[in-house]
Amino acid sequence: MVRLRDRRWLLAALPPAAIVAGAGIWALRHFDPNAANSPFPPCSFLAVTGYYCIGCGLTRALHALVHGDVLTALAMNPLAMAMLAVAPLVLGWALGWRPRGLQPLITLLMTPAFWLTLLPLYWVARNLPWPPFAWLAPG
Repeated sequence: MVRLRDRRWLLAALPPAAIVAGAGIWALRHFDPNAANSPFPPCSFLAVTGYYCIGCGLTRALHALVHGDVLTALAMNPLAMAMLAVAPLVLGWALGWRPRGLQPLITLLMTPAFWLTLLPLYWVARNLPWPPFAWLAPG
């Protein structure tokens, strides 16, 4: 349960977060992370190990998303795109909007064991070379 003081902090954080998000969207609209002269850094984990990390493809996915290409965004990082779709529901829940139908989803998303299981499984699965796991790798 979010206390009133926590809710005020969250509401105060929304304008700066919106400014940062707007700057990020502007950068993603004007610079292509796929280009050779891109200002976006490549994944260090991929460069060192040759394996995809949990966030590999996220910048390219967001670039595709701000250009309206949802299928490419899903191909680059499906877990991140799914979590991006769920984020407004979680934010609404934190701000006090609590429809009964969302209770099971929010309970699951707030459980650390869920993330401690999902993220390592996703990390391993997206590095497996055969379908359907290979579809989780950045396209």
